[in-house]
This record gives sequence, structure tokens and C-alpha cells, in this order.
Amino acid sequence: MVVSGLALSGAVPASAASATPAPSASQAPADGRTLTLPAPRGRYATGVSTFRLVDDRRADPWTPGRSYRELMISVFHPAAHTGGRPFTHQFPAAVAAAFGPAVEQGDDLPAGLVDWSETRTHSVRDAATAPGRFPVVLYSPGAGDPRDWNVSLVEDLASRGYVVITVDHTGEAPATQFPDGHVVGNQPMLAAWAQAYRDGTTPAFFTKLMDARTADTRLVLDRMAGLPHRLTAAMDPHRIGMFGHSGGGFTAASTMYGDPRITAGIDMDGTLAYSSEPDGSNLSEVALHGLDRPFLLMGSSSADGGSDVRREPSWASFWRHQRGWKADVTLDDSVHASFTDAEALLPQLADRVPAATLAAAVGTVDPHRAVSANRALVSSFFDRFLKGRDDHLLDGGPSRYPISFVR
Repeated sequence: MVVSGLALSGAVPASAASATPAPSASQAPADGRTLTLPAPRGRYATGVSTFRLVDDRRADPWTPGRSYRELMISVFHPAAHTGGRPFTHQFPAAVAAAFGPAVEQGDDLPAGLVDWSETRTHSVRDAATAPGRFPVVLYSPGAGDPRDWNVSLVEDLASRGYVVITVDHTGEAPATQFPDGHVVGNQPMLAAWAQAYRDGTTPAFFTKLMDARTADTRLVLDRMAGLPHRLTAAMDPHRIGMFGHSGGGFTAASTMYGDPRITAGIDMDGTLAYSSEPDGSNLSEVALHGLDRPFLLMGSSSADGGSDVRREPSWASFWRHQRGWKADVTLDDSVHASFTDAEALLPQLADRVPAATLAAAVGTVDPHRAVSANRALVSSFFDRFLKGRDDHLLDGGPSRYPISFVR
């Protein structure tokens, strides 16, 4: 398991930084391969809109002297009248130019093999919202990842009748691009992590990271009502869920612990401890006390870093103290990144990348079955607890998906 998105060795995550400065958008490879995200499977077309949020009452945790905190969010939603309109790109230009090469370096992929700026979503920008009133689900990425690194899962959930808000925790990903064109990178955060690792103060670093993330999430919850009417008219503020990958899963659990507005949550392979190793030390409040609302743990199965309530001490503690509904399900033959768009995208490079390299990046699970499993689990959970519809997938019986339930 990766702790809050940061590698246990003391290095930053593959997606957080590269050894050389990231190229500018104009330097992105012109002849790189374009990767394709799988289409959503729900009944609705999907739209997406992006917004900048500013908290003038909170200083930025990673940029000295910046007296405000600014975030970017994307709102994916069931849409109408999208026919003939182009789909958006997965990444803004500056994000593609910084994040793509970092993924290549971290996963030992050939530099320039992919044109990360060309991958498209299946959503139309600023599309009309479909009639109806839908539950709201927030998504928090792993530390070091942009909010755009789980579009396949987010779009699929939106296509099934949810408004899904993805959150960039500014200063963590290699680049966050704002509407006026300015870009915020992650060098101050990386420097703080390196210093904490040298000084042996990583628990304080992780505490600062998670405090910033939970405050970011509360800001999004506070500002939802201020989004354009075409979106708020379709949002049911009394049915809110949250999920996240790695540090994002920790964020979901921690925010739920202090904020009753979130009804149900999912942690995808994220520890619940402020520690650089999953050794049972520095457990979070949510790990020590659990929650009184439904929570799903989704873990990877890799021998050297997988997670379930029998192997991960913070999960074990949470499991003992959880008072609401709970389940622990493992994606078979998976690794940490199997819960992100890496699982859908990187296997498309199989003709150019050694099998062992891809297995290290996304596991040996069949990628199509992994994507289907992740989508089915997430939608089943939120359907059950936000819509009152139970397909019984989470009862733990025989399944057509590559998953195992931990009892």
C-alpha cells in the first residue's frame, strides 16, 4: 500500500514528480500515441464543467505568503442534448505536459510514447443537465495525482445518475491549471516531504497534508450551493457520498469523521494512518473510532503492498471500531494504481512495453475486468446507500468480477 499517495521508500509517488522539469505544453510529443478511455455504461450521456473555488480565510499550506487557498473542481453530471458536440480532453494542456512524463518515468515507460494531451473523455463541456434530481458524490485523488486521473470511473458513475465533483488538492499534483492560465506545481510540497523524511517528522507532514485535504473538501461542500443553477437544480444536497483513491480514500474517511453531510464513503487502497509505513503507528481518529455511516474498503492484492483488514493495521483498527455498515473487498491480482485510469490506459501500450513493466504498474488482472469491477462496486455501493437500490453485489456472494471479500 502507498501511504497517502507517497511512496514508502521516501521517494514521491510516480505521478508526483520527475527527475527533470516537466515539458511545457508546446513541447508535448506531436507523434505520441493517443490512449482511449472506456465509454461509460450508464443510461445517461455525461457533461462536465470546471470551476475555481477560493477560500480567502485559509492560507495555502504549500505556498509561503499566499494568504488564500484556491482549488479547481470538475462537475460531471447526467446530460441532455449532447449529440454532435465534441468531448473534452482528459487533461488541460499544462497538466498533460507535467503529469504525463511523470507517469512515464515512474512506471518505466518510454518517454514520449504517449501524447497525454490528446486523450478525450466521453463528456461534453457545459452540457445541459438531464431532467431529474441526483445524488452528489465527491472524488478525491491520491496525493500527487490530479483530479483527472480517474475519469473512467467518475464518468461511469455520472452516467448512472449521479453528479460527481472531482477535486484538485492544489500543490500536490505536478500541475493544476486555472481558468486564467496560471499553473500551480508541487515543488513546495515535495520539498516539505523530503525535509520531513530526512528529519523523521513524516507524521507531522501527513497530518498537514490531510488537514489541508479535509479543509478542501469542506470548502467544496460549502460552495456547492453557489454553482450555476443548471447544476444545483439537479443536485440533491441531502444525498451526498464521497470516494477516493489512496490519500483520497483517507480524505473521504477523515472528512466523514468530522462532517455529517457525507452519508456514505469509499476508500480505494488508502491507509488511514499518518505514517510512512503501515506499521500500526500514528493512527488517525477515524481509524481509532470508526464511523456511524456506511463505508466500503476496496483494497489491492499485491504481495508487497496490498491492503485488507487482515494485513493493514489502520484498516484493522477501523474495522473493529466501525459502527455503520462495512465491507472489505479486494481486487484480485491488482496493485495500487489498479483503481485509477492507469488500469484502463496503460495496457494499451502492451505492444511497446514489456509485460513485467505493465504488471508492476497495474497488476496482472485483466484490465477490462478490473475496470468493470471497480465501476460495479462503486455504483453498487452508492446505489444502495444513496438511492436505496440494492443489487446485492456487496453481500459477498459469488461474482462474475475478479474480487474477493474479506470476512
